[in-house]
Amino acid sequence: MKRFFDILLATCSLILFALPMLLIYIAIWIQGGGDVIYKQERIGYRGRPFKLYKFRSMKTNAEMDGHPMLFLNNDPRLTPIGRVLRAHHLDEFPQLWNILRGDMSFVGPRPERQYFIDQIIQRRPDYVRLYALRPGIFSRATLYNGYTDTIDKMITRLDMDLAYLEEQSLWLDIKIIGLTTIAILTGKKF
Repeated sequence: MKRFFDILLATCSLILFALPMLLIYIAIWIQGGGDVIYKQERIGYRGRPFKLYKFRSMKTNAEMDGHPMLFLNNDPRLTPIGRVLRAHHLDEFPQLWNILRGDMSFVGPRPERQYFIDQIIQRRPDYVRLYALRPGIFSRATLYNGYTDTIDKMITRLDMDLAYLEEQSLWLDIKIIGLTTIAILTGKKF
């Protein structure tokens, strides 16, 4: 049922938001310098890697040294358009494609990079329990814990994601989507 709901909602969202996505695409392209769609390997369902898609919000050389970095408040790597996209979570639109492909769900734990997963697992081996779920665009942990900019915040997010794993239901997913949508529309920063 959840997969059917994801496909239906992702398809409707792609149709509904086609024009805003086109305008974002054009704005990033006009800004120049690099790909408009950013791809990054994340670890998802059953521990399998997949390519996560986002509108590019950072400069093309954001991790030039090859060392993964967490997002920071007032991150200097953000482009002017990227700052707006991130503030309103508009950079996430391409993940609708990830949902259609089956890489992600609307609601689930945010997918992480292997580099950070390795650090979390050193402290909390139970992280691997999250592999039972498809990662999501929306999560209760992101709604209440915000972007994770430290390993400690990732551990807090893990606790919330594991609680979601135990409680998950279609009603809970609808509630998380609704609360997140309201938060985004009212300008809440997270």
